[in-house]
Amino acid sequence: MKYTVLPNTDIKISKICLGTMTWGEQNTEAQGYEQMDYALDAGINFFDTAELYPIPKNPKTQGATETYMGNWFKKTGNRDKIVLASKIAGPPKFNPHQIREGGFSRNSMEDALHKSLERLQTDYIDLYQLHWPDRSSNFFGKRGYRHESDQQWEDTIRETLENLQRFVEQGKIRHIGLSNDVPWSVMRFIEESKYQGLPRIVTVQNPYNLLNRTYEVGLAEISIRENVGLFPYSPLAFGRLTDKFINGKDINRARITLYPEMARYNKENAIKATKQYYDLAKDHNMSLATMSLAFIHQQAFVCSTIIGATQMDQLKENIASIDVQLDATVLDQINKIHDAIPNPAP
Repeated sequence: MKYTVLPNTDIKISKICLGTMTWGEQNTEAQGYEQMDYALDAGINFFDTAELYPIPKNPKTQGATETYMGNWFKKTGNRDKIVLASKIAGPPKFNPHQIREGGFSRNSMEDALHKSLERLQTDYIDLYQLHWPDRSSNFFGKRGYRHESDQQWEDTIRETLENLQRFVEQGKIRHIGLSNDVPWSVMRFIEESKYQGLPRIVTVQNPYNLLNRTYEVGLAEISIRENVGLFPYSPLAFGRLTDKFINGKDINRARITLYPEMARYNKENAIKATKQYYDLAKDHNMSLATMSLAFIHQQAFVCSTIIGATQMDQLKENIASIDVQLDATVLDQINKIHDAIPNPAP
């Protein structure tokens, strides 16, 4: 395994992070244990979850993923070996079953954090993230920004940071991050922390893969200049960027087959680009998944890549990608495909 540090901290993290959002939906608790055991043995010390998980969202299973992880911590005694990241779900708009009202108000954050700590059976979370911004913006599947003139939104960024500061002072969280966010918001959070002496965000967890490189447009420069690492999710585009969709193997169990709401990776241009990336990978004796992950690992603004798998053979292949270094020729060819079919599935 390769390691780095969580930006602006002295916390050592693996360059691959174990994602968990299928546990409780596509994976059982026992399978979650097996994944955590294998990941830890492979040198992965960074796990990511959320109070909302598993996905797809379901009021009957909400919180199950954290519960599984907490049970594993209790069973194995491995909490001190893991850098643990979780998220508060945020505004009800993004949670059909409305975990709570209040967005990122003090009472809402108190409720969210304490319930996560209870499920996780831990006294603290190393990286606590805001799952979505609390306003309408061009995140999660939108290329451009369309302002809603009737939107009633009060800038609560300072208040949100003040609420998080209380948890840091209490020792319940160590560091904070954003998720599904955009350049304006990231810089506003940095600005408030800088001039108000409030906790500073260290990561942004956004989608990033060969079919969606929109992070590079405005956020990559912020990541590098402000030392806020990208913590990319969906690096394989819900499985689209794997060999199985080309050879037709096991696609009935794939997320974008099971859950039509994730159809942005089924668009014509996404499929067209995927075939070109697949051919390139095969020309260089790699699986598409390995090439796709290796590309992400090599980006200067990436902190740690979140990988998720429903089957152990997938997990093993994904973890092994950390040892693959793409040469200049492959990177150039990837960029040529991207130039011809840019961001077909934002």
